[in-house]
Amino acid sequence: MLITSTSVALLACSHYRTREIAEKIDRLCTALRFTVGVGSRVLLKPNLLSARSGEHLACTHPAFVAAVAEWFLDQGAKVAIGDSPVFGTAKGVMRATGIEKALAGLPVECINFDQSATVKLSGGVSVDMARAAMECDLLVNLPRVKAHSQLFVTLAVKNYFGTVVGFQKAWWHLRYGNHAEQFASHLVDLLTVLPAGVTLVDGIVAMHGTGPISGRPFSLGLVAGAINPVALDTALLQILGLDPTQSVIWQECANRDLAGIDPARLDFPLLKPAGISVNNFKAPTTLNPVSFNPLRMLISAFRRFAARVKESP
Repeated sequence: MLITSTSVALLACSHYRTREIAEKIDRLCTALRFTVGVGSRVLLKPNLLSARSGEHLACTHPAFVAAVAEWFLDQGAKVAIGDSPVFGTAKGVMRATGIEKALAGLPVECINFDQSATVKLSGGVSVDMARAAMECDLLVNLPRVKAHSQLFVTLAVKNYFGTVVGFQKAWWHLRYGNHAEQFASHLVDLLTVLPAGVTLVDGIVAMHGTGPISGRPFSLGLVAGAINPVALDTALLQILGLDPTQSVIWQECANRDLAGIDPARLDFPLLKPAGISVNNFKAPTTLNPVSFNPLRMLISAFRRFAARVKESP
């Protein structure tokens, strides 16, 4: 993945209308000079945290996902969509949240991350990654802006955690739930092994207060994009009026002196952060560990297996 770019494209967008969002996506990608080759294998990676959350605020909005899918199809790409939900399967969450319906009629393959490839991260930790994410030509990251009780906020970098297969995601929470800095270090390591692509952020209605599941809606009214997710996180933290050092993920990026951590060095080809900034977005003041006990892990694994058996033809 390319994490050298410092360009961040920002646009105002206040409604979940697919056609309007599609026009914004085209403007974002044009401003970023992001192009797609005909026949490219594109994997869309939304946030499909869970189908059980009220109003599905925890997941990327169906209209946003559909608009992005249409844009890539218009470029001649072969599009698939998948994620590794904490509970259930990607197909099940897409069905429950309305994403499956929003994509109806489009030649988009909805997949579960059933196959994995073991990858060794720079820190020496081996991790089972979704093979679909590792083998695509372009990985399109589609996070939703949310507060997070363990990590302060979940933005562009955090959403790549969904490329880790489901059971191992729960294992990471169990092992590193009380060590947020180590958790963040492994998350940032993922950027070094994932393929190139782009991040397009659903910031139309965000989640604030608590998160990443049970927070309150916040009308942020923006869509954003960047090749470098670190630069995008820096810009979003600025827009949200939050101290970036409170984000353990951003702080890990700063400790590594990655491109995109300095707001003064970011390039904004469309709107500037000052024009769309807010001052009443609420992030957690005290961070709490998110962990999974062994019994809960086993129950979750069984339910995921049962759901996949049910989905099998």
